[in-house]
Amino acid sequence: MTFAAPFWLIGLLLVPLFVLALRRRARPPGPAYPVASDAAAMARTWAVRLRGLPVALRLAALALALVAMARPQRPDVDATRGAEGIDIVLVLDASSSMTAADFFPTRYEAAKDVAAEFIRGRRDDRIGLVVFAGEAFTAAPLTLDHDFVLRTLRPSLTEVTAGMMAGNTAIGTAIATATARLRDGEGERGRVVVLLTDGENNAGAIDPQTAAEAAAALGVRVYTIGVGTRAGLSPLGFISNGLDEQTLQEVATITGAQYFRADDAEALRSIYDEISRLETSRIETPVDRNVEERYALFLWPALFLLALDVLLATTRLRRVP
Repeated sequence: MTFAAPFWLIGLLLVPLFVLALRRRARPPGPAYPVASDAAAMARTWAVRLRGLPVALRLAALALALVAMARPQRPDVDATRGAEGIDIVLVLDASSSMTAADFFPTRYEAAKDVAAEFIRGRRDDRIGLVVFAGEAFTAAPLTLDHDFVLRTLRPSLTEVTAGMMAGNTAIGTAIATATARLRDGEGERGRVVVLLTDGENNAGAIDPQTAAEAAAALGVRVYTIGVGTRAGLSPLGFISNGLDEQTLQEVATITGAQYFRADDAEALRSIYDEISRLETSRIETPVDRNVEERYALFLWPALFLLALDVLLATTRLRRVP
């Protein structure tokens, strides 16, 4: 419990002084008795025993009133968490070179597993998924239904790339597709693209730098991740890594993001963790702070005690002049 006006609590220190003042106050003379034995012989009724009760009630009422004036409050009652999060589109390379086995079991499967971990850790964010090879398509639109996004990651690379010109890599088209999804975002939410590839742009009608400039104009940050060692085996044979790191670095720089390089699955996991940390530090998550006023819990008892004091002091416990 907190107090909106705690300075009223200082008045509680004055209550003991008030008690002393009442004790020193001149008392009206009581009934006179001819001898002390007559007074001693009189029975002590309950009214006599409780003659100090009105004063006690008055002091208790004063103390409760002072606490009520301090406005006790209970914070965050039924508060709604207003974390707005950000919009993130994961862009995953599904070209044939992603079947290389320098990551276990393949580059593509390792990338899916790490992306799934990233999605599970972004509770307040809307997440979408774009998959690309020679072309790009939106596998999952921006949504808070993360289970749906995770389901779209399940198909194998062969199932995903059917009819997509799997031998080519359209990085610029993929960035443009992801940016188009983010352009429809709501309000002032942050907008982020995380693009993972092991190749170079060799398809599509738009180059990566131009797509990055369009993304930057919309406030979209494009983090780029290059994966793979120098070469790797795959069902298609020995695949060399044609990764164009310079282009990926330029894309990240243009959009105010960063480029990362991953030589294995553990490094890839660390990269996603770093991206998650960077974006979390940039996003404010306001909380609607509600408070419940609790002064009535003290004010009503104070009024009751005061009324009881007046009632007793004017009836059964009335002093004899």
